[in-house]
Amino acid sequence: MRKDLDYGLLHAMNAFVHVMDGGSFTAAAEHMGMSKAQVSRLVTLLENRLQSKLLHRSTRRIAATEAGERYAAHCKAILDMVALAEGEVGGGAREPSGRLRVMSMTAFGNRYVAPLVSAYCAANARVTVEYSSSQSPPDLLAEGIDVSIYLAQYLPDSALVALKLGRMFSVLCAAPDYLARRGTPEHPHDLGRHTCLRLVTSSFSPNWQLDRGNERATLDPQGPLVGNTAEVLLDGALSGLGVALLPAYSVVDDLRSGRLVQILPGWRSPEIGIFALLPSGRFLDAKTRAWIDLLKEELPPAIERDMAYFLGSAGDL
Repeated sequence: MRKDLDYGLLHAMNAFVHVMDGGSFTAAAEHMGMSKAQVSRLVTLLENRLQSKLLHRSTRRIAATEAGERYAAHCKAILDMVALAEGEVGGGAREPSGRLRVMSMTAFGNRYVAPLVSAYCAANARVTVEYSSSQSPPDLLAEGIDVSIYLAQYLPDSALVALKLGRMFSVLCAAPDYLARRGTPEHPHDLGRHTCLRLVTSSFSPNWQLDRGNERATLDPQGPLVGNTAEVLLDGALSGLGVALLPAYSVVDDLRSGRLVQILPGWRSPEIGIFALLPSGRFLDAKTRAWIDLLKEELPPAIERDMAYFLGSAGDL
């Protein structure tokens, strides 16, 4: 049997989200070019369809119920996915133009994103790319960023659209001369007797958590150097300063060359996701869509090539 709103469900969801965002039926009505009564009726039809109260109403204010808050989050995600799908299909004939603002975490961006920026500029002569790097969680709306590449084990709940592009983990390494002086650890708990170099950012905890199959070790490493970029810790490790737990992409070349040695190769950090974050999937313009398409095509295989060094083959990912 057909339910109420079968042919206008997305419209009603949109109205409900605007009520939640604007804090009133009046604000939602003004934004949507509708009357207050029409918006109120759409929300009422949603409640009837769901058999659940979404809003507490009074003459002075409205407040979301617990069910309303959950439903609003789902509505936003659904509306963004619909808009993203339409944006990718619609407007395909428009040539990318204008300014594209891109952000990435520093070391990851240096290795993977910067080369793609050059390729993008070569293919899209009418776009000016503004590239920046940051180790902090991006505030895309406040900073006017179109797309940010961010690494995290878990993404906080937000209105951002997140496209997962891959995954990564960190490995332990040190210079050969350091190991010649101090010995090679045979178990994570041996690291308590070593000088440790710590990478600390919003994505990487000051404590070291290491996994080997079902085994897990959590350590509180101590040492003379703490940094928020992989580059400074990598330089310390290369100079023989101590043992570092660093993202695989930042050390793979030095491991291949022998300038670093991987320690406890069976142990590694939990995986973190690699995401492209967008302020919204709504009205994705041609320049942003072209950048996202390039990321989806080029970034995963580049990451897999590096990860294959640690996993045996890219097919193990």
